[in-house]
Amino acid sequence: MLSLTFEASACGTRLSLSEDFPCSRLHSNSFIVTVLLGNCEPLDSGWPPFRKNCLFCAVSIVWPDQHMSVFDGDWLKKHCFSAAARQAMQEELFLNERYYWDSKLRIPTADYQEVLHDDKAALAWLLALRRVGIVYLKGAPAEEGQVARLADRIGYLRLTFYGHTWQVQDKAMANNVAYTSGKLSLHTDYPALHFAPGVQFLHCINQAVNGGESEVVDGFHMAEKLQREDPEAFRTLTSVRVDFTDTGTDYCDFMLQSKKRIIDVDAEGRVVRINYNNATRDSVLDLPVHRVQPFYRALKAYVNIMNRLENVVTYKMEPGDIVTFDNWRLLHGRRSYISRPDRLRHLEGAYLDWDEVMSRLRILRKAVHGEL
Repeated sequence: MLSLTFEASACGTRLSLSEDFPCSRLHSNSFIVTVLLGNCEPLDSGWPPFRKNCLFCAVSIVWPDQHMSVFDGDWLKKHCFSAAARQAMQEELFLNERYYWDSKLRIPTADYQEVLHDDKAALAWLLALRRVGIVYLKGAPAEEGQVARLADRIGYLRLTFYGHTWQVQDKAMANNVAYTSGKLSLHTDYPALHFAPGVQFLHCINQAVNGGESEVVDGFHMAEKLQREDPEAFRTLTSVRVDFTDTGTDYCDFMLQSKKRIIDVDAEGRVVRINYNNATRDSVLDLPVHRVQPFYRALKAYVNIMNRLENVVTYKMEPGDIVTFDNWRLLHGRRSYISRPDRLRHLEGAYLDWDEVMSRLRILRKAVHGEL
């Protein structure tokens, strides 16, 4: 015999049940506005009569207009207002749980062709990208256009001032430090934008013989270490807004300016985004003089942690490799390399936003596993 324990205070208010329940009549175009939000009836006017049906583990409610709604037990449990139920729902929707790592990380790897053509492989790729923050794809053709194909698997590319895609090469008169053969210090891309791209693809078409190794660190994990080792520095970097700037001409001419905290946290204090690129951090520091030294001290503490050898993962891409990573979480860099005309290092890059990536992840999860 099945039983259903119905606790009104946990399962919701009268208003929330009538608003949330997927009933075609209740969700007519005008119902929410004219009945729920425009009705003069007090919102706390109490519960209408309800009946438990233990055979089908459901609750039926007859509303004042005599319309009846039947609430399945699983649906009620999923929409419960208890802390545990709400946490489970948020994790299902947003997959906020992360796997933190250091130099011992073995970067998750997937097959490029399988990701393009198999839903299970694509889902595994995006889940790892969300949890770990970086996934290596092997087996792509060593020619331009593959990051666009990969983006089509998700949705669409993010257009920036460097175009839909961009070629990372040693260029004369470079307008970006990435377009040289020099060392790239650890950074996130585009903090000069108010809404920086969430995900980055880099496809190796040709690699330098000497040098050019890639470096990545887990910025969220480094922020956690900073909070543990130097709480005052963490408070500074999560509160002080820093100016970033970027000016040049590529896809079009641009003159960007933004203010960002180096470490963004949510209402619960969880780290949600890293904004750091010393190449585009402005010389302007909009701080009262007594806060300048504490800011530099805090930033130095964070940079020192991220540059510790035990925290940095180093790898060298080969032609046909695509690395996909979370630009809000990872800081990435590159060792210098020797540029040769007969072996020009060439990567093609592209961006997407997390909204598109998470949308495709949810669609794939439903296709592979059914409704969760």
